[in-house]
Amino acid sequence: MEILIAIFAFMAVAGVGVALTMSPSAEKSAKRAKELVAPKAVRNTKKDAAAAAAAKRRSTVQDNLRDMANQQKTSRKNLLSVKARIAQAGLSTSEQTFWMISAVSGAVFGLVAYIASGLNPLWGGAMLVIGGLGLPRWVLGMLISRRQKNFVNQLADAIDIIVRGVKSGLPLNQCLRIIASESPEPVREEFRLICDGQAMGVALDQNLQRMYERMPLPEVNFFNIVLVIQQRTGGNLSEALGNLSSVLRARKMLKEKVKALSSEAKASAAIIGSLPFIVMALVYMVRPAYMTILFVTTQGQLILLAAAVMMSTGIFIMRSMVNFKF
Repeated sequence: MEILIAIFAFMAVAGVGVALTMSPSAEKSAKRAKELVAPKAVRNTKKDAAAAAAAKRRSTVQDNLRDMANQQKTSRKNLLSVKARIAQAGLSTSEQTFWMISAVSGAVFGLVAYIASGLNPLWGGAMLVIGGLGLPRWVLGMLISRRQKNFVNQLADAIDIIVRGVKSGLPLNQCLRIIASESPEPVREEFRLICDGQAMGVALDQNLQRMYERMPLPEVNFFNIVLVIQQRTGGNLSEALGNLSSVLRARKMLKEKVKALSSEAKASAAIIGSLPFIVMALVYMVRPAYMTILFVTTQGQLILLAAAVMMSTGIFIMRSMVNFKF
């Protein structure tokens, strides 16, 4: 009996020692063993749930992208209107004022050409059309192009402000307000309109869509997609915008490289396009009577009109050849 009591006491002490000296790795091994012997149905259920969540997220993203594409198709029809182009140029002029300026410009150009050509209605009518429809639209297009170029050059820096603000814990609305108050024009104006729209209760996606209508650029479309998808499906906003900033800077570098490589072709096109006018001016300086026939006779005026049409066609074709869009 004493021997049995001693054996039981030894076994109890040994069990307590083993329990106290069991290492965390042994506990992990035991837990791993339980997981290995768990039913396969439990593991399959977890995998199915994760796959279903990923599929649902992809479906949501695709639906959002499809909705945004439909909205852009609908709004793209109105981007070429005079009212939309005035807004894209950043002007506060109304559409009626633009047409009034166009009418005055056409009347002045037509009257000057009519008097200078010796009361010739052909030249007066041609300059009336050019001064009334061509020149104002050309000036408007130049203002739009300059404003869009400045916006693209500053957009990457504005996105970096959002990235740093989100990483430091600021909300997205506060980052947009910082851009609206600290960034140069025209980025400041566009983001100020977004902040004003949010203050009035307009949803962020609608404000971004309106910004795309005022600034129809691929870079703005990328920015809108990132913000709208993150707002609707969640995700790491700072990482997504950081990648977008890198993409925009790479696109800018590629555009500058293409511009440098195509500069020789553009110079050649400019020389070829200006050569007929230079030759005409030189001939007029040497023998004015030889060139005056083209301006005072009907046949000469028709020849000049045909030459202007052909020169315009050639300049348009050369411009299309050296103008790279991507």
